[in-house]
Amino acid sequence: MDMQDSNRLSVATAARLMGASEQFIRVGLQQKELPFGFAIKMSGQWTYVITKQKFEEHTGIKVKEG
Repeated sequence: MDMQDSNRLSVATAARLMGASEQFIRVGLQQKELPFGFAIKMSGQWTYVITKQKFEEHTGIKVKEG
């Protein structure tokens, strides 16, 4: 994992930490309703970026390392 990846959360991790479904996270990012990340559609496929810092700031949920 490179340095950029170490600051990112997967959709699955964000969903687990929030007690939400992965679909909830994906749709929330696509619709710009969740302010801790973004979704970009490229070639018909969505890519999601969630940063640990923004996730913690907006949810108040601490992300444990490792």
